[in-house]
This record gives sequence, C-alpha cells and structure tokens, in this order.
Amino acid sequence: MLMAATATDARIDAYIARSADFAKPILEHIRKLVHKGCPDVTETVKWSMPFFECNGTIICNMAAFKQHCAFGFWNASQLKDTEGILQIKDKNAMGHLDRITSVKDLPADKIMIAYVKEAAQLIRDGRNVPARAKKEPKKELPMPAALTAALKKNKKAQATFDNFPPGHRREYIEWITEAKTDVTRDKRVATTLEWLEEGKSRNWKYK
Repeated sequence: MLMAATATDARIDAYIARSADFAKPILEHIRKLVHKGCPDVTETVKWSMPFFECNGTIICNMAAFKQHCAFGFWNASQLKDTEGILQIKDKNAMGHLDRITSVKDLPADKIMIAYVKEAAQLIRDGRNVPARAKKEPKKELPMPAALTAALKKNKKAQATFDNFPPGHRREYIEWITEAKTDVTRDKRVATTLEWLEEGKSRNWKYK
C-alpha cells in the first residue's frame, strides 16, 4: 500500500478492494507508479473510476473490468511516446495500454514513471491541451440571380437580408441554390421573401 503521507482517496482503496483478484495488484502497481511520477498528484473518482490529477487537471485514470484492466493518459496525444507504447488510434480496449491482465503487461516501471512525469509537466506548463486550429471564415456564396431580382422588388425583405449575419444569409442562399428545378427554386424564393418580411431566419422553426 502507499505511504500515508501521499494524497490518497479512500474511494480508490475501496475500488481496488472490490475489484477482481487478478486486478488488485495491477491497480496497486499503477497507483504506486503514478505517485512516483507525480509526487504532488491527487486522487479522485469520476464516472465511477479512479482518476489522478495534477493542479486540478486530470493526468490519467485506471479501471478494472471482469477480465482485464485499463490505463490511459488524459493528454496522450500530447505525449512524445518515445517508447511507442501508447495506443491512440487503433485501440482494442479503453485506455492507451491495450488490455492489461497482469502486472507483466505494463511497460517497465521507469518508462511508466517517465510518461507520468511528462504528462504532469505538460499540465504544469499549460501545454496539456492541443491548441485548437482556428477555423477559416466561410466565403460568401454568390447570390442566386432569382433571389437578387426578388429582393430588389421588396425593400423590407432586402433590409432584413442585408442586416442578417453571414451565416443566416448563407442558409437562404444555399437553400435556394440547392433547388433542383426552376419551380422549386421559385417557391423557395417566394418563401424566403415571406419569411424575411417577418424577420425570420431560414431555420426559424428550429430555434
């Protein structure tokens, strides 16, 4: 068991105690390695599973099932994975170390500890979450000739359309452009004018 000085959670003690016999040594060993890799780690339980946190942010978690255990890093995609041990895309089980049925299935202690250290340091440095790529703004779609002509004859609808944000204008343009026949297009243009006069967006029914 862990030394009393470490920040442990009695709920994890209970979780390990009620796990299958094969799982207990695995969970205890993982727990010990996490504490070695991050001495200031804190334990908690989320979604009925043991989790480990650094500075209030999740580092990793473990779980026991009927025939195997699982372990995963919360920021696995950010780890260098110098040993090539992490399964991120093609996984056969929850977590990143495949199905763990005995302590022997775990990477060497020094490797596990090194990975925990790296994961914790990413959190301390504020680099644990990948920066989201900025989405390029969508280009304005060309106005359908039929809509342009109709709006010129209806100042109220034109004013509403002009004051709409780009997304709302796009919804109407796409709807009219996607019409497969002239008849359908003309009906949609007529409906568009009616709704614009009432100040309605294309998807007003769903809002």
